Amino acid sequence: MNTVVVIGGGASGIMAALTAAENPQQHVLLLERQQRIGRKLLATGNGRCNLTNTGAAPENYHGEQAAFAEHALAQFTPQDTLDFFHGLGLLTVEEYGGRVYPLSNSANSVLDVLRFALEKAGVELRTACPARQILKNGAGYTVVTDSGEFRADALIVACGGAAGAKLGGVSDGYELLKPLGHKRTALRPSLTQILTAPDYPRALKGVRAQAALQLLAEETLLGESRGELQFTETGLSGPAAFDLSRAAAAGGADLRVQISFLPAGTDAFALLCARRETFPDQPASELFTGMLHNRLGRMLVKYAAIEAGRPLGSLTDKELRRAARACTAFTLPVKGTEGFDNAQVTAGGIRTAGFNPETLESWFMPGLFVCGELLDVDGDCGGYNLQWAWASGRLAGRLGK
Repeated sequence: MNTVVVIGGGASGIMAALTAAENPQQHVLLLERQQRIGRKLLATGNGRCNLTNTGAAPENYHGEQAAFAEHALAQFTPQDTLDFFHGLGLLTVEEYGGRVYPLSNSANSVLDVLRFALEKAGVELRTACPARQILKNGAGYTVVTDSGEFRADALIVACGGAAGAKLGGVSDGYELLKPLGHKRTALRPSLTQILTAPDYPRALKGVRAQAALQLLAEETLLGESRGELQFTETGLSGPAAFDLSRAAAAGGADLRVQISFLPAGTDAFALLCARRETFPDQPASELFTGMLHNRLGRMLVKYAAIEAGRPLGSLTDKELRRAARACTAFTLPVKGTEGFDNAQVTAGGIRTAGFNPETLESWFMPGLFVCGELLDVDGDCGGYNLQWAWASGRLAGRLGK
């Protein structure tokens, strides 16, 4: 009987182990450095576990070789993910934007059915067992751990990326693979808060809004997104900000984010002219009442340099145009992003050029497979990264068959 060793008990490692265990001629050993498996999985989707996105497509993924993920994603689609989890007894619900969550609204439900599946499949689980070194051993490999050495006929490395250090994010995988000839790209935190000049965000702390964002470096558009935005004491959070954090982490000259709080195609100036005509005696502080969150509306009036106590009827067209621009091109200088500790995903990773995209097997170390966040593949916010974890884990677990 062959032995398959999987390093890493996160989403991709669990899926790889379950897939490899489908072959009764293989003994599967899953090594996890922490006391329990799936700790980062429990934190996804604010503890609800956004386990996939029904609209996941290659264009939602990034990396040095952008097309590398296509085969894995085509072989295990979001519908395959849903069928897989439904087969384990998990009930799911689809929400806005194709995001899929467990019906229980608890990530524990996802991890529980995976743990039961591992037990049923006969996967041997060793927790608190960090891998320290991988040695090539004839046709196979030896994994050196604090608990001894394990011989593997085939080895799957799925120990995740550097993001989420508080939940177990480490650089182990990069160091394990380096002596085997696999190098990594530069690493950046992704799906994390964008830090901005503090004046306005601090006053808007906790305010949420639907918005369209553009990230600009001087006059160059680096990225754009749309969705929920949340102001924090230090900047911008929420899915719309997270989707731009990958580019923001790379830095640049005169980096700034420009925000529109109105739906595309809205004539903001006409709306404000109508408000002035309908409520001429209202103070200017109420200019955006009914359109935007009250605190946000008052802040935009201040941003447009309009005195809050002036009657709306006294505002000039020029002032209303400034206010219209304030709510469609609210601009904040970007100071950077939160670091790896608070990031959900690592942008960058082990170079994909060293692996066969149709199997995820190393081109020059036969029997070595790598999957999940450890590779230089990262997705947008909204379930895309977990879909990559399931799809790549499934492909790696097939061991090229």
